[in-house]
Amino acid sequence: MKSKRDFEDQQSTFASPAFGTDLERKPKQPLPSKDEVVKKPKFRRRLKRTLILIIALLFISLMVFGWEFYRTASKLTNEHNPLSLLTSLWPQAPAETNGRVNILLVGYSADDPNHQGAQLTDSIMIVSVNPKTKTGSLISVPRDLWVNVPGFGYSKINAAYEYGNSEGFKRAGYFPGGMGLLEEVITQDLGVKFNYYALVNYAAIRDGVNAVGGITLNINSSDPRGIYDPNTNIKLPNGNVTLNGQMALNLARTRGDGPGTYGIPNSDFTRTQYQQKELIALKDKAAKLSNIFNPLTVVRLEQAVGNNVVTNLKLGQMEALYKDANGISNSSIKQITLNNYNGQDLLANYTSSDGQLALIPAAGFNDFSVIQADIQQILYGN
Repeated sequence: MKSKRDFEDQQSTFASPAFGTDLERKPKQPLPSKDEVVKKPKFRRRLKRTLILIIALLFISLMVFGWEFYRTASKLTNEHNPLSLLTSLWPQAPAETNGRVNILLVGYSADDPNHQGAQLTDSIMIVSVNPKTKTGSLISVPRDLWVNVPGFGYSKINAAYEYGNSEGFKRAGYFPGGMGLLEEVITQDLGVKFNYYALVNYAAIRDGVNAVGGITLNINSSDPRGIYDPNTNIKLPNGNVTLNGQMALNLARTRGDGPGTYGIPNSDFTRTQYQQKELIALKDKAAKLSNIFNPLTVVRLEQAVGNNVVTNLKLGQMEALYKDANGISNSSIKQITLNNYNGQDLLANYTSSDGQLALIPAAGFNDFSVIQADIQQILYGN
């Protein structure tokens, strides 16, 4: 048993310089300087302010993007109820006719001060997509086609839309208004039943092309100089050319009837061929990943569409149709003008009793049987 003296000797030993105390064995940490004590709170405050600013900017950007999306979507679909718009966002397969989605695509010059008839539809296209086979067709209907417009008599087909709007056309089985009357004419004469329509102000071409930074088009005129039309201020050489929005718009309006024009031999038919090429080029450019993931490009495309297009497609149907169309290669898209098909002339010149220069079927006045058969073959292989 240890005595009190032994215990004191042991304590003295551990406290000796040879062993040192616990405090002496631990390395001493230098105290922070006054400047360091001040810097840390400042840095944290700056970091906090920066994060708050970034979050605020993201929130504002989302709000702006969301508002722009709502404004565009409501204009595009003519649906102004936010809840209905939100519901329509769910992807849904578009309606089909015999396995194809048929869209009546119509262009007019609503904002052209030099255009005498702003309600005349100078571009009429049958856009048809087969989602299963990943094929498509663009069939341009000539604006000067002489047709029997129900309730109005014989007229050029480009006036049907204006007639329908003026009379408030409404008939079961057809779209309401001018698009419905135009649909009825095309259905009765060309044998095509439509699922949807899109009414496009020509300015959409200009704004859409500008939004994606221009498009490249191949000019393949038989004239070695290329094409030229002073009426629309368009002059382009043969070969690949890059078009900005205004150039694309001018080309889409060119009919080759100005003084000194060259390289546009078939007037409206040549114009519609270039219109088809522009649509495909715009589709390709808009589908590039660099544009899809560029918020500014997306907003500009939204504005180009929302300000210039009206359709009865729902947003979810547009999404599904976009995916289908994006999977179609350009070589799988048939581009047709009705003046000639398979080496056969389908149309002939005609002068109406009031002196209008128009086009009628080559088979005879109001005889659309051959044209109908060719369209059925193009769309359905029948």
